[in-house]
Amino acid sequence: MEEPLDFEFDLDRSTAEAWSQFTDRLAEVISVIDDNGELTIGTLSTSDEPAPYLRFTQEDPADPAQEPMILAQASSNASLGEAFRLSTDQAEDLAELGWQAPDAEGAHPCQDFWVYRSQETSQDLAVLGVRTLRDVFGVQHPVFLAPDQLAEILQPDSQPVREAPAERTVEAVVPVDQAHLDRLVTRELTAMFGHQPICDTEGDYAIRVGSTMVFVRTTPDAEELLLFSVLVHDIEGRSRAVEVLNDINVASRYGRFALHQDRVFVTMSLMARPFVAEHLHQGVRIMSRLADGIDDELARKLRGRTTFESDR
Repeated sequence: MEEPLDFEFDLDRSTAEAWSQFTDRLAEVISVIDDNGELTIGTLSTSDEPAPYLRFTQEDPADPAQEPMILAQASSNASLGEAFRLSTDQAEDLAELGWQAPDAEGAHPCQDFWVYRSQETSQDLAVLGVRTLRDVFGVQHPVFLAPDQLAEILQPDSQPVREAPAERTVEAVVPVDQAHLDRLVTRELTAMFGHQPICDTEGDYAIRVGSTMVFVRTTPDAEELLLFSVLVHDIEGRSRAVEVLNDINVASRYGRFALHQDRVFVTMSLMARPFVAEHLHQGVRIMSRLADGIDDELARKLRGRTTFESDR
């Protein structure tokens, strides 16, 4: 079976870049919190129980000559639902990262883990926050964070994204170049999800879909949008995988399933000259249903693993 993509897609690299980008934006936001403002970063969950979070609160010192301070909090078991309770190892990991244990009667009474640092150390606080989210709370990618909090952190430094009109149109736009097409895609994905999409240095937009992710890429000639998802990793037996994927392709109306080394991809191509917003919306919806609807079953059949573990 021919390869589904003409490039080597490195999911680990893409994930690392997404966290790096998120860290930089988080540092910027922490640095400008003022007037005792507060930023809370939640984690997504299918459960109704309270899930892990981080909170950053700015505090003006009594002495105007002193620097503004940030009280950072990481949720403890006192704030978490039963399904998310921290283990002893996780509590020890928080202490090793520098978090102070909850103390209801100390200098900073708090039921959560906490640190109290100058606002000028916003980069260090952002790094601490990301390591906590990723390494202790087990958040596998920034797209697994609560979108209402991502909206501020991922807002670009340039002009704000315009609000989508109440009624969508099927107006066609001919992109001038790839940069123009990227702006069109960014606008539409923001309208779909309510926050700025995460985009790595290769230009791939990442969309969280259940236990996997869908990526959107524009081509250099601005002629095409490529939607793709890595469904299964580390499969056993290429011959068996080719047979299974051939059968799926016969029945699949839109997505194309293919084997690339030991991973299974599903891809979809959308013509982008002209660019029609509704085509992108439909493509993302279709790819999301395909990716999240079949990855677990394919992983079982091919004795592989999905990109991410299911939510607790």
